[in-house]
Amino acid sequence: MNQVELLAPVGDWDCLKAAVQNGADSVYFGVDQFNARMFAENFTLQNLKEAVLYCKLRNVKVNLTINTLIRDSEFESALEVAKAAYECGVDALIVQDFGLAKYLISHFPLLPIHASTQMTVHNLQGVLELEKLGFQRVVLARELSCEEIEYICKNSKVEIETFIHGALCICYSGQCLFSSVVGGRSRKSRKMCRTLQTSL
Repeated sequence: MNQVELLAPVGDWDCLKAAVQNGADSVYFGVDQFNARMFAENFTLQNLKEAVLYCKLRNVKVNLTINTLIRDSEFESALEVAKAAYECGVDALIVQDFGLAKYLISHFPLLPIHASTQMTVHNLQGVLELEKLGFQRVVLARELSCEEIEYICKNSKVEIETFIHGALCICYSGQCLFSSVVGGRSRKSRKMCRTLQTSL
């Protein structure tokens, strides 16, 4: 049996309320650290708990993005963000950095870790490797066809998430080095909404 979940991006309180009040099953957003949309509006660690509570009272799940690569000097700070998110009751973390993800899977076993589209996972082999490592969901690269997504869903046990609306990145989704070089920062286009297919 397949279950579909609508997951919407939110950047501030107005977006959060609009997504929740218009039927989103889940939302995702970042805070002002380790977030690929650092130059957009974001929540802060100070109001994260309030945002999570708003969603929980309305039966909406919350996923927090920590979806940038983490320098060695930033690792402890990234862990503090993850710990704060865990204590606030987020439902999952969406992570790009492989080392951080492995640490979180090992040390926060009750907190689901999702592989960000920033990891550029685009085939079954990649999904199966992340499944073995303990990721509970993989957000696929946006270049995949419906047939490729279906094949991955049918041949893996991990949750699969895919974009259904929004702009594609230039070059390959999840690889923001080019826009970093051109614009001086990593610019992520707004992701309008996603779907999740879970094999039960």
